[in-house]
Amino acid sequence: MKISQLKKHSGELIDFDISKLKTSLSKSGASPIETQEVLDKMKEHVFNGMTTKQLYQLAFKLLKKVNGTFAARYSLKRALRDLGPAGYFFEKWTSRFLQSYGYVTNENKLVEGDAVTHEADVIALKDDHLFWIECKFRNTIDAKVSVTTPMYLLSRVKDISNKQYNLCGGNYPFHQGWLITNAYFTADTIAFGEYYGIKLLSWDYPAKKSIKNLVDKMALYPITCLTTMTQKEKHFLLDKDILLVKELFQNLDILDHPTFNQRHKKSIIREVTELISVQEIIE
Repeated sequence: MKISQLKKHSGELIDFDISKLKTSLSKSGASPIETQEVLDKMKEHVFNGMTTKQLYQLAFKLLKKVNGTFAARYSLKRALRDLGPAGYFFEKWTSRFLQSYGYVTNENKLVEGDAVTHEADVIALKDDHLFWIECKFRNTIDAKVSVTTPMYLLSRVKDISNKQYNLCGGNYPFHQGWLITNAYFTADTIAFGEYYGIKLLSWDYPAKKSIKNLVDKMALYPITCLTTMTQKEKHFLLDKDILLVKELFQNLDILDHPTFNQRHKKSIIREVTELISVQEIIE
């Protein structure tokens, strides 16, 4: 490939690393032969100064021709952004995500602190520990959550830490604050969170237990990652409170609704079935 630099969304130029592209393609489930097939087809289309978005779109298009399910997994980052434009569906997805890992959750609860009333995005309980979950949704490619966010979260946790609350089926004090985002954290955000005991979870943090890893481990793909559906069909499912591909698999009869193109029904079911069978591919 005759390409040495890529342009990020911010305009910053970064060195192109083909090994990273190979890794991301292989993590979609594509075999070494299929990965190389995509890379070979990309050669005639890439150019120096190409944007990271253009590179991703090209790789996605070519991967989809090889296997739609691989493309769906490859597009997870974009699929999380497609839960927007506001953060409502990302908060609901976060709640389902935590439930799949054994947490009991409540959403959009008002909690009386010592000083003021706070509205929680998600509250989660596990092993008698109650967690305040702050969700920060971003719909731009390279967005980062700045250090002011965990600072604000820390003040909230302090205000609600002195009493017990009747939440998640019992009475518990808050044990810890969490900050979850589909984007990235700045270095200061990570340093602040680690120092003050705030649990951080982002697209790529912490290493090996980030959103992109944990989603694959339990096949917790949002329905927005499906490549066999239109945007209208996806939003119909979101409005029906079906956020995960797993949930669609459990409610396949909904595909008989007139909203869905019946000619594509078999393709949708095949993609859904293949996606939910993905388990522990990313270590």
